[in-house]
Amino acid sequence: MTVLVIGGSGFLGTELIRQAATAGHATAATFATRPGTASHAAWYPLDLRDPGRVEAVMAEVGANLVVNASSGDADWAVTAQGPVRLAMAAAKYGSRLVHVSSDAVFSGARVHYDESCLPDPVTPYGAAKAAAETGILLVHPQAVVARTSLIIGDGDSEHERLVDELAAGTRDGALFTDDIRCPVHVADLAAALLELACGDAAGVHHLAGPDAVSRHELGILVARRDGLDASRLPTGLRAHSTLPGALDVRLDSRATQRNLRTTLRGAHQFCTTPA
Repeated sequence: MTVLVIGGSGFLGTELIRQAATAGHATAATFATRPGTASHAAWYPLDLRDPGRVEAVMAEVGANLVVNASSGDADWAVTAQGPVRLAMAAAKYGSRLVHVSSDAVFSGARVHYDESCLPDPVTPYGAAKAAAETGILLVHPQAVVARTSLIIGDGDSEHERLVDELAAGTRDGALFTDDIRCPVHVADLAAALLELACGDAAGVHHLAGPDAVSRHELGILVARRDGLDASRLPTGLRAHSTLPGALDVRLDSRATQRNLRTTLRGAHQFCTTPA
């Protein structure tokens, strides 16, 4: 079986490649600017804004499974339109598709969100992700759209680096106490995505941890795990900042979790062991 990871040089993409290769799958991956470091993947440059290139990569790889872990931030052409082009190509070549979406598709107005909740984004990024979800399922109804939250690793995620730098005093900023999410460990997320890809699931699924924590609470957990002084982490309120976005968004992943062998651990669990 051949697995194609779109955005393979990113944080999640790197873990997807590792797990797919470990499972014995022939693995290919794409990159936007430079290939990743995984030597057990065949690398292909890909600009999701280029329909011809999307078609060419899909035709050349001949993947049975495609996992889209790419991120184009608020760039509409990349984040909204690109995944739809990919879904059209996946449907044409008969490939299973799992698209990684985000809790940014929600405003936080209702706080708790299960898979039946309709997107109501409040940022350009969230709007682009929501548009991609709709387009993908229109052109490839058998695809999986997997919404997730903050992705944490063993010291190498963006949030963990921020915590380390804030604790060391080498970076300005603050960790918000009113910005609440349901973090997930990158290894759990990658395993769950591949499990969904190898099954017959379709439609929207939620893949987030069961613990709802603020960014500051998460920072404390990371600092304690890494032996840092958590009291040095500055706090703030997102509501008082100029940063747009929802405050409290809690993905309810229980319906998806019931059908998975993979356990999505909460932040209190996956942050208890040293990196």
